[in-house]
Amino acid sequence: MSAVASTLENYAFQLRNNRLGLWLFFASEAFLFGGLLATRFYLWEGHRPELDQVVGLIVTAVLLLSSFSMNLAETAMEHGDRKTFSRGMIFTAILGTIFLFGVMIFEWGLFPFIYEAHLKPSDGVFGAVVFAMTGMHALHMVVGIGIMLVMIPLALKGIATAEDARIAVEHGVEAVYVSNHGGRQLDHGRGSIDVLPEVVDAV
Repeated sequence: MSAVASTLENYAFQLRNNRLGLWLFFASEAFLFGGLLATRFYLWEGHRPELDQVVGLIVTAVLLLSSFSMNLAETAMEHGDRKTFSRGMIFTAILGTIFLFGVMIFEWGLFPFIYEAHLKPSDGVFGAVVFAMTGMHALHMVVGIGIMLVMIPLALKGIATAEDARIAVEHGVEAVYVSNHGGRQLDHGRGSIDVLPEVVDAV
């Protein structure tokens, strides 16, 4: 009982800390990419290399489409629809992978037999900074795709509702541990403290 009371007391504090951490992360990202953008505009030479606008439009469209599918997944999790959540996450991971290959093939020219890139890292400050920016973005995409691939099985197998707990107990589970896996509050899913009374009633 004391553990439940302690969780109730600390819930608002944890939620504030989680949100603060997220906003600090956003601020650090803004400084990182803002610094790279400022460097690009300050140090480039008098002319700008020609970039393929069509390729840029395509990879941007893929990236925006992945934002839509991620929002769909988040909304599904808010309503407890884990199947739609998983589909949205899988679709987002696929689009993220397509985006990464688009960057590697069309922006970096790593496969010249497919597409010859116009810009190289050795093309002055502009080339170096553009490759630093796209490289940092690609690193973020790899990390994001990895996190999604970890979250999908958790969503499919985890105990997020009283019904999950009841089914687990029916199949021989003797103890049920309800956890928010580090922040269901951030993705607008129901927090552990909200689900706990229903789980207790169900089992």
